[in-house]
Amino acid sequence: MKSAIYAGIVFHRRFRPRAHNLRYRIFQCLFDIDEIDAISRGCRLFSRNRFNLFSFHDRDYGDRSGAPLRPQVEALMRRAGQEPDGGPIRLLTMPRMFGHVFNPLSVWFCHRRDGSLATIVYEVTNTFKERHSYVIPVAEEHGRDPMIRQACDKCFYVSPFMDLDMRYDFTVEPPMEKTRVVVAGGDADGPLIVAAFHGERRELGDGALFGAFLRHPLLTLKVVAGIHVEALWLLLKRVGVRRHVPAGGDGVSIVAAA
Repeated sequence: MKSAIYAGIVFHRRFRPRAHNLRYRIFQCLFDIDEIDAISRGCRLFSRNRFNLFSFHDRDYGDRSGAPLRPQVEALMRRAGQEPDGGPIRLLTMPRMFGHVFNPLSVWFCHRRDGSLATIVYEVTNTFKERHSYVIPVAEEHGRDPMIRQACDKCFYVSPFMDLDMRYDFTVEPPMEKTRVVVAGGDADGPLIVAAFHGERRELGDGALFGAFLRHPLLTLKVVAGIHVEALWLLLKRVGVRRHVPAGGDGVSIVAAA
């Protein structure tokens, strides 16, 4: 089974106009979307599309309709010029805990049948419950690289403390024994912020899930609380606030491969 738990650390660093750091422990799950039903059958603590200690709900991802996720993701691949061949599609995300979930960033790893990485989809959700996906193909010659580097222009409101006129640089270590996702944001004046998750693989089963619950009993609530605590600190540091810009378009940015 390729699905797994990745226990690790989230780290945020803001460089200007006021320096600010945030660091805390979390875990994420890597779900092979073709294995989710088998996980639900094999784990008492995990269910698909129904309440449990941990759960995965299809409507939490993609267009939030609850429609099958593989066709949704494959449609994004086609829009980005990558014809899917039925290869594995895996999602790095936080599951629901006691029915609650909030994922600022979920990452889709879309593979070819030969195992190489074809496309990465960065699915961003803000606290206004709006969503935007950045779809970036991986050049075939880089599909087996241990580290993937991609970039795109920001076009979605995430934080009242950052402008839209920014660029994202992604550095991704695809999930194996370890995984790493680093997002650096900057503008014409240089680096503004960097956010990263580093995690180590653990087998996904009831024992690992229960251990994760004991270590992180309020995981998704902690993430939401961390966002608001960070906002309070930035307000106290007199970082200017930008007004909310409603999301437009269809919520998808197709980015040319580097």
